[in-house]
Order: sequence, then C-alpha cells, then structure tokens
Amino acid sequence: MWLRRKQDTAERFLVVCLGNPGKQYETTRHNVGFLTADVLANRWGISVRKLKFKALYAEAQLSGKRIVLLKPQTYMNLSGEAVRQAADFYKIPPERIIVIADDTALPPGRLRIRRRGSAGGHNGLKNIIAQLGTDEFPRIKIGVGLPPHPDYEMMEWVLGTPVGKEKAEVERAIGLAADAVEVLLQSGIDQAMNHFNGL
Repeated sequence: MWLRRKQDTAERFLVVCLGNPGKQYETTRHNVGFLTADVLANRWGISVRKLKFKALYAEAQLSGKRIVLLKPQTYMNLSGEAVRQAADFYKIPPERIIVIADDTALPPGRLRIRRRGSAGGHNGLKNIIAQLGTDEFPRIKIGVGLPPHPDYEMMEWVLGTPVGKEKAEVERAIGLAADAVEVLLQSGIDQAMNHFNGL
C-alpha cells in the first residue's frame, strides 16, 4: 500500500540579515545584520554556507515554522536582488520577510522593530523596497549611532568598527535582535515590538 506523503503546511519565513561580504567588513557597523545571522545560526545549529539567490543561506525550523536565513552577497546597495530571488523561489509574501539592518538614527545598542516603513536613508532597505515593490515588511533595526561630528563622512562611519563601550552596546543589541527574531517568529510582531522597542 502506498502512503501519501504528508503535505508541508508549515508557514515559511525569510529572515534577511544585511551586510557586506568580505573580511574587511566583518566587524563594521553596517554588518550588524550579518553578525545577527551568525548568532541565530549558532543557536539553531545550522551553517549559512549554501550559495544561491546571490546570497548565502540556510534553512531551519522553529515553533513549527520553516525559516530561510539569508545573508545577501551583493553588497548592501543591491541587497534587494537577493531578497526578491529568494522570496520568489520560496513564494514568501512580504509580511513574512523579516529584515535586520543597522540604523544610524538610533543610539548605539538600541533596537527598533517596525511592521513597515520607509528606508530612512538606508541603501539596503531602499533596494529591498524597490525590488519587492512594497515597504510592507517587518524590520528589526539595530542602533549604531551617528558620527561624532558633522564633518565625518557617513559612509566612513558605517564602514568603521565600533570600539570600547560602543562595541559592547552594539554586541548586546545584536544578541537582543536575535532574541527579537525568535519572539517575532513564535509570537508575532506585536509581541516583539512590545517587548524589544526601547531596549
């Protein structure tokens, strides 16, 4: 007797962690998304090494949900190309695409979770919005602060590495961002916003 294969009805989510590929960028402010992906991969016992969709990715399961953890390899400004390819392949709607990115408008170490919204000057988010044709996707922003004086180039700042107290604050926020991803996946975005916004 043939057994009918059980249909996979689990919801699938895309967790997009933004950054730039290359050793020279590994510890920079712009790469807090990649660093959050590393924390999640370690927790979930997976390795983000498969190459497809112009990205490194891995699959995991949490609370009955199937998750694709994505690190675009296009450089920040073209991150949306990887997101769109993965979303199209897995048929994941924007409301189940969670994006983790740095935010200079937030003090170092602060988190802000939003259900939707503009790019706020972030080129990675800007490209994702352009590629998906909507800004209706949740995002977790990790504060990296503004440059210390107005003459400081913003690109130089986000491609710099935090040190001292700032480094400790950003590392703490990366851990909290990973916690926020898990709460969002398990309990929904309202619960995640209520718990983590303002931390």
